Amino acid sequence: MNKYKGIFTALLTPFDSANKINEKELEKLVKFCLGKGVKGFYVCGSTGEAFLLSTEERKQVMEIVKSCAPDSTLIAHIGSINESEATELAKHATKLGYDAISSVSPFYYKFTFEEIKNYYTRLADEAGLPMLVYHIPLFSGVSMSTQEMASFLSDERFLGIKYTSNDFFTLEQCKTNFPTKIVYNGFDEMLLSGLVMGADGAIGSTYNLMADKFVKIYELFGQGKIAEAQKIQQEANKIITVLCKIGVMQAEKEVLNQLGFNFGVCRHPFGEPTKADKELIAKEIIPYL
Repeated sequence: MNKYKGIFTALLTPFDSANKINEKELEKLVKFCLGKGVKGFYVCGSTGEAFLLSTEERKQVMEIVKSCAPDSTLIAHIGSINESEATELAKHATKLGYDAISSVSPFYYKFTFEEIKNYYTRLADEAGLPMLVYHIPLFSGVSMSTQEMASFLSDERFLGIKYTSNDFFTLEQCKTNFPTKIVYNGFDEMLLSGLVMGADGAIGSTYNLMADKFVKIYELFGQGKIAEAQKIQQEANKIITVLCKIGVMQAEKEVLNQLGFNFGVCRHPFGEPTKADKELIAKEIIPYL
């Protein structure tokens, strides 16, 4: 299971002036993150604007990442409220040789837990790959109890949970009761908290910009150097505070643009950073990366 432990970038998706996926820039970002020490990538997640991409575009992103990071641990987010689409993406991930698949819980229609569980198990069976449950109640509106999470963690088809919540008690219970399963911390600003409570690593959006900071936090924690890790977490959180003022994904793309990438902007209905936003990024973020 060691290949699943560590720091994973939840990749952004770059678009060119024609609003098409910019393959060259995506490859450049993958190499950039690998140079900063990440273990692998979470591909086509919410950070990658998955729900604003077509099925074919999601496949394209998966293919690009696999081709330029063949030796990294790759997790394909195949989640969709359209289960047929999710199944198609899951099979594509298997065909490409991904290490695992993941999915956000089916949302909007307030599905029962039984319906949600059946969705996950059908996808896992179709793909034949380990499944990672993506738990993000703030955005999905789907909350799960410790007992409900246990029903996944006790199933050999499930790798573990991408845990994007500040309920660290439940995170700790999942890891304590199922020590052989993988639990990833989701909120970047709380990485150290998640590690203290048992997380095996993390999947993060701001790792696109500053993965080296989080790799260092992970390493220092493993060495028992908590105070040093906390200092770096504080440095990262100053940057995250600025990103949140602007809009995290919109700001992240602008940061990359200012770092010499050509990442364009987020797809509509997202807005674009203003001139003042760009100046704030140049002043409060760029010098600290």
